[in-house]
Amino acid sequence: MQILITHGRLARTRALQFSALQAALAGAAVVFVLLMLSGAIYHFVFLTAAREGWPVVSSIVRLVVRDEIAQRERYMRDNLDAMAQKVGEMQAKMVKLEAVSDRVSGLAGLKAEDVKPQRRTAEGGRGGPYIPARRPSLEELQRQVSGLDEAADWQTDLFTFSESRLLQVKLDAMRVPSAPPVEGPVGSGFGFRADPFTGREALHTGLDFPAEPGTQIKASAGGVVLFADSHPEYGQMLELDHGNGLVTRYAHCQKLLVKRGQLIKRGQVIAEVGSSGRSTGPHLHFEVLVDGAPQDPARFLAGGASAPAAGGLARR
Repeated sequence: MQILITHGRLARTRALQFSALQAALAGAAVVFVLLMLSGAIYHFVFLTAAREGWPVVSSIVRLVVRDEIAQRERYMRDNLDAMAQKVGEMQAKMVKLEAVSDRVSGLAGLKAEDVKPQRRTAEGGRGGPYIPARRPSLEELQRQVSGLDEAADWQTDLFTFSESRLLQVKLDAMRVPSAPPVEGPVGSGFGFRADPFTGREALHTGLDFPAEPGTQIKASAGGVVLFADSHPEYGQMLELDHGNGLVTRYAHCQKLLVKRGQLIKRGQVIAEVGSSGRSTGPHLHFEVLVDGAPQDPARFLAGGASAPAAGGLARR
């Protein structure tokens, strides 16, 4: 492209040369400037018309603005309806969750009035599904969502606390000697009986489980090995500490399979039946002591095994 520029009759003519790319860029720049200028003029004119109320232009502006506002209101209304429906579904789920939470709390031994806060808001899923009589505002929905969030946090804390209590109950149960250490019938029970060696009446402080030598002896509950050695009367003996002053004793063993300080779980094989110490035959002598005082093991064993009357089989 070539452009000739002249000035007056005697002036020298100048020629400007442009490549195709330069011409295209220049044209694009001109078009952009014109669009920006027309947009600014359009915007200025319409704003001025709307403010000053020009007869024709202001009517057009009002129609355009009214249509935009209507579309925006329709969009907001649809979104509010969707949010209200979602809040209703969340509240219905919170009602079910609260019912489950109450049942779990009951299993954990927690009373609702003891763990629930003193002050609860009306929100938080206490009134069933959310069915408004009118379309809620954005502020109302925000309050509903805030209440649901607070209720969800509370239910999460309650479930965590209930889980902790249930775990504690489970741990306590695992530390109670409620499983029989040897399968089979009980021989001599807890109580007074004729001593097998002297014949005089004496207190038998445990339960005797007659069994073949080498029969496995299992821990009646989880604990820590407190004693694992030979005893003058009990022979090869084990004592397990279950905490809170609770100790179980396994006496007259043939062989001890664990060592002092070892952590033991319920049902773990810890020794073998024998007839060591002051014994008349192969059997396990099983005791339960609370703060050093012997208790009737039959009260602890699963199934409520009842000890026979004193003077049963002469095993000690």
